[in-house]
Amino acid sequence: MKAIFTFICCISLAQAQPISGERIRAHVKFLSSDLLEGRGVAVRGGDLAADYIATQFALAGAKPAGDNGTYFQKVPLVGVQTKPDAVISASGSAKDASFRWRDDFVGIDRRQQPSTDFEAEAIFVGHGIVAPEYQWDDFKGVDVKGKMLVLFTNEPPSTDPKFFGGRALTYYGRWSYKFEEALRHGAIGAIIIHTTPTAGYGWEVVRNSWGREEPYVKLASGDAELAFAGWVTQDAGAKFLALAGKTLDDLLRAADTRDFRPIPLGVKVRVAMRSDIREMNTKNVAAIVPGSDQQASKEAVIFSAHWDHLGVGAPVNGDAIYNGAVDNATGCGILLEIARAWAALPQKPRRSALFLAVTAEEGGLRGSEYYARHPLIPPGNTVVALNYDALQPVGKSTGVVVSGAERTTLWPLVQDTAKRFTLTIQPDPRPEQGSYYRSDHFSFARAGIPSFSIKESNEFAGKPASYGAEVFREFNEKHYHQPSDEYRDNWDFSGLEEMAKFGFTLGVDAANMRPMPTWNPGDEFLPARQKSLQPR
Repeated sequence: MKAIFTFICCISLAQAQPISGERIRAHVKFLSSDLLEGRGVAVRGGDLAADYIATQFALAGAKPAGDNGTYFQKVPLVGVQTKPDAVISASGSAKDASFRWRDDFVGIDRRQQPSTDFEAEAIFVGHGIVAPEYQWDDFKGVDVKGKMLVLFTNEPPSTDPKFFGGRALTYYGRWSYKFEEALRHGAIGAIIIHTTPTAGYGWEVVRNSWGREEPYVKLASGDAELAFAGWVTQDAGAKFLALAGKTLDDLLRAADTRDFRPIPLGVKVRVAMRSDIREMNTKNVAAIVPGSDQQASKEAVIFSAHWDHLGVGAPVNGDAIYNGAVDNATGCGILLEIARAWAALPQKPRRSALFLAVTAEEGGLRGSEYYARHPLIPPGNTVVALNYDALQPVGKSTGVVVSGAERTTLWPLVQDTAKRFTLTIQPDPRPEQGSYYRSDHFSFARAGIPSFSIKESNEFAGKPASYGAEVFREFNEKHYHQPSDEYRDNWDFSGLEEMAKFGFTLGVDAANMRPMPTWNPGDEFLPARQKSLQPR
């Protein structure tokens, strides 16, 4: 009876606890101000952001959960920045071509070396996918050791949800997978030919993300990596393929067939570039509110958001500060407000709540990846990880997007929470973007933790049906990873307040539920969950 009474009390408190959109606004305004210089990793602005978040956790009454009794978990990374004199050249049977840094290509020496200069034969490998469960193999046993792979991102198109997820992009379609697979096959490098339809975003996003310092976990002695991992523009890709007598359209069509085999292009590629290498001393910010039950408090619900953005970069219209107001000062503002409300609960849930602001998401989910490998709460003791990333402060949505929640046994509770808030659960409006594999919840999922992000749907109260899609399209085309992602005084934070309340309530109930949730049978993350739940 006592447990039931506590459960009901916590639900009531979760619904009644005042969460304020205006407090979220204040955090967003500060974190995206020019003072923080775009919250770059391991530079002054990013350090200020991390210190601000830690201070707000302390003011809220959340206890430090990081290293040595602090609010910080150190995340040792190596920064690699390609110098602008980098050149790629290619020679075919009769013609040569050269490509310019940022205008035609961007890329990184993942070996973390100060210079690289090599020549390799180019071979086209379609989408670069090996997926036995879909009877798909783009390599067909062809030896590509020491070769430069040329490929497209994304995956074979299909409307069948049982084949590469149908419209929904799987991890096989992500650029990160492509480079991982190239390394597994022994390639020296890999070049992705960018097109906006296959990538889901324009070249400006690729250039601004890759044409700057990239963070990596430091390689151990003897570890292998690609000497070049990068992208070329659609025009540069067409120019490159023309050296082999091929066209983009022809190779796209070929790549989308199951019987595709790697195509030697008869082209030699030379990469000559230098890199600035530095140790990056960055950190996740971690705070905890202990649970009320002595035994259950060893387990926790995680709330997360990434605090970093792109820092100071190439100027656009005279502005060089990539403020990252939507991406992801909004998520941090929600995280801080939930932490404040949770710490203010007079009766805490049975389990603890861990609040985690992670670093280096923009560089490939590095902060959350590090946490998953060095968890403060073991994955088997973690109920769920609820993530917030890049919400649009444009009013109150009538729905919520929780893509991935349906893959877990937490799904009935998610549905019930949506009903209590009179929110409709909407499917991912852009499944082809592969967003599940692009934010920090993916790192936690790989460790077995049931994880997903909470976002507003495309439908907004009092707005036309097309409003949400138009907001996203404008942001994606004009502001995503651009200096223009800046705070605006006319923003409406009522929707972010609602998403914060939704996550707060869901988190409180999850912190009290029994048994420990897991992934559904057959899910790709279930084996990791089962391993984490084994007695230690």
